[in-house]
Amino acid sequence: MELLTGIFSAFGLSASAGLNAYIPLMVIAVIARYTDWFKLQAPFDTLTNPWIMILIGVLIIIEFLADSFPAVNHINDAIQTFIRPVAGAIVFAASAQVLTDISPVFSLACGLLVAGGVHTVKAAAVRPAVTATTGGAANPLVSLTEDVVATVTSVLAMLIPVLMAGLVIIMTSLLIWWLVRRMNRTTTAS
Repeated sequence: MELLTGIFSAFGLSASAGLNAYIPLMVIAVIARYTDWFKLQAPFDTLTNPWIMILIGVLIIIEFLADSFPAVNHINDAIQTFIRPVAGAIVFAASAQVLTDISPVFSLACGLLVAGGVHTVKAAAVRPAVTATTGGAANPLVSLTEDVVATVTSVLAMLIPVLMAGLVIIMTSLLIWWLVRRMNRTTTAS
């Protein structure tokens, strides 16, 4: 059962990293540092270093501010295309706590794909639509909403991993539905 809950947590945290790369890292660091619920194994235990936690906090603020402005938002999403999947890979591998049972390469790849998929939907579909339809006026609210969702998802992934498994299945199904629908629209428009 511990193996399963670790994997469920890992999927939830890596999905959260697709919205904000730094929030799940901070959630893992805080829970590992200040509670007995979760212990990070080396090299991931570096996240609990106070200086690293401060750095992650600063990066959370920078990402929130960058996401709040329409022109900067798109530049930030381009930069985050590389950072969010890597953060997803790190939180997946760190939180699965089964690196001895599951190949580290497989863990990293799963986190990379989940966070990359969430980021792609956010950066390629959601954010451009929000910016275009509201002239960028809704960007701060959408950014705040994404950060709240990333925080709640990260905390739930750590505390109630089975719930996260259900949410990941639902989100994956919606992503597949959206992609199929988009491909069908492209095909019929041709």
